[in-house]
Amino acid sequence: MSNIPVFEDWRAVPVAWRSAAVALGNFDGVHRGHQALLHRAGAFGVPVVALTFEPHPRSYFVADTGPFRLTSSDARTRLLAAHGVGAVLAQRFDAAFAALPAEAFVDEVLIGGLAARHVVCGYDFTFGARRSGNVERLRELGAARGFGVTVLDPVTHEGEIYSSTRIREALRRGGAREAADLLGHDWEIEGIVETGDQRGRTIGFPTANVALGDYLRPRFGVYAVRAGVEENGAWVWLDAVANLGRRPTFGKLRENLEVHVFDFAGDLYGKPMRVAFVDFIRPEMKFAGLDQLKARIAADGEAAKQIHAGA
Repeated sequence: MSNIPVFEDWRAVPVAWRSAAVALGNFDGVHRGHQALLHRAGAFGVPVVALTFEPHPRSYFVADTGPFRLTSSDARTRLLAAHGVGAVLAQRFDAAFAALPAEAFVDEVLIGGLAARHVVCGYDFTFGARRSGNVERLRELGAARGFGVTVLDPVTHEGEIYSSTRIREALRRGGAREAADLLGHDWEIEGIVETGDQRGRTIGFPTANVALGDYLRPRFGVYAVRAGVEENGAWVWLDAVANLGRRPTFGKLRENLEVHVFDFAGDLYGKPMRVAFVDFIRPEMKFAGLDQLKARIAADGEAAKQIHAGA
């Protein structure tokens, strides 16, 4: 839930959001490196517009790349707003946009669409058809066209650069806490609660099933999580435990996120839920029977409660 405006094409940006400081990037995850860039963009005393791309260019150029997103577009907007962005240009990344030459990107998008007063980007930002533009070219064009350019040096922690790639690697290892440290916030999956097979309800552990969509698949297994549910226009956070995987005990093939919210009896079907991953408990397992599964689910719940108590 973010009330900042989002535009899908540079030609649709209203006058009120022109002459801003423009932060450039994909901003997948809005991690600590992105946050440093946004902080820099906010230092010029003018509103900040984040120029990002939808879908992610990686999805456009590598159609079979598989799910890899750290944030949905809505979650990204919410995080950008939390770090000082006033509006988002989530530029539609299609064949026409991908074919724009580097100079046309500057003249048509940054100047014609946004009338950018200052542009801030990371050291490795590229733009234009076939990535023909780099930060040196952006500086040259900015100097010639009359807008400022700030290029942020790599933001590092213990000698390593904050990056979406590092966060994905951590999550694939089950490193929820490591990912949160790199992000500066818990990693989340957000989606609509779907109707499942309701097997959990019959064994005393009702679960909310949240579709994974385009999100990265972290290590399959059981996690201590916090579930965000909407109440009166605000998010309410509740302690929970979740199983992410294919449920091999029941021979399932579809990847699924099942969330058991402790001491909750409300109806969540059809409602949005945010699932914040706190810590990894155990890998996905196949059990010999229902009694063994129920005992392990109960133990997982206790483990999650202990994690929440010490979090």
